[in-house]
Amino acid sequence: MNLKPLDQQTIVITGGSSGIGLATARMAAERGANVVIIARSDEGLEAAARQIRSEGGKCDTISADVGNRDEVKAAVQTVIERHGGFDTWVSNAGVGVYAKLEELSDEDHRQLFDTNYWGVVHCATEALPHLKQRGGALITTGSISSQMPAPVLSSYTASKFAVKGYIDSLRLELIHEKAPVSVTLIQPSGINTPFGEHALNQMDGRSKVPPPVYSPDIVAKAICRAAEHPTRDMIIGGAGRAMTLFATLFPNLSDQVFAAAFFKTALDKDRPKRPEDGGFETGGGRGEVYGDQSMRRTSLYTAVRSNPFTALAGVALAAGAAGLALRRR
Repeated sequence: MNLKPLDQQTIVITGGSSGIGLATARMAAERGANVVIIARSDEGLEAAARQIRSEGGKCDTISADVGNRDEVKAAVQTVIERHGGFDTWVSNAGVGVYAKLEELSDEDHRQLFDTNYWGVVHCATEALPHLKQRGGALITTGSISSQMPAPVLSSYTASKFAVKGYIDSLRLELIHEKAPVSVTLIQPSGINTPFGEHALNQMDGRSKVPPPVYSPDIVAKAICRAAEHPTRDMIIGGAGRAMTLFATLFPNLSDQVFAAAFFKTALDKDRPKRPEDGGFETGGGRGEVYGDQSMRRTSLYTAVRSNPFTALAGVALAAGAAGLALRRR
């Protein structure tokens, strides 16, 4: 399957007004792509688009709620009418909830699934007819939470398990059809985005992304690569890969560790809750990529997964240089 270079693509990104979505939009635009970002907030979309345009990038905006099929259908048609179609669709919109499952209302639980799961379903089923005809990539932002349990973020975790099951099964159906569509699931570790600021928080203490936390630019780079090179899936961050392996290989032990750790690492009980912690928030009007936590700006694991030959060559060169230095010493 051949995918176009980014500078020949129109790429659509949901949840594009902040966090990973905005980081991806900025990076794709820098590489010459024609970018269309979709989100619920007109103010947030315009703030994000201004950043991209100020740097010379091409960016269009469409206001839509991915949890509403009619709005997604209209967004797809709008992209086709304005730009003649699209080559990559990135389903990235998502919301979070910090709450125990027994204490979360059905209404809030359903709202989370409307965005995180049904948003993925709506985008896939509405974008696929065009992608099947034109050829291209369907990329979905999932999470390492789809491969490991997590209290506190439990409803979010459930939605990401559902997303993984849907995308992995959809991929097989498209393979069976020999459809010219690359289906990718990107699974980030903890990422330093405004996720906690936009999440519903019913716990005591300020919400935060459990560390270690990586830069959203690492995720954006993986998404941009998947838009050009067919990729089945990609876990972002070596720490996330280690945690998912731990949960898979030692489930009983990992249950005990995660049961204790998440109540400490997902909450900062020494800091007051944010004023907006009472309900779901949109990406806001400021076009923010980063959250307020310290972060790792590189990931050797992700670099090796993304380009194993180049990364291993770099490791070999570094080892050779170290060996030469030792010999001279």
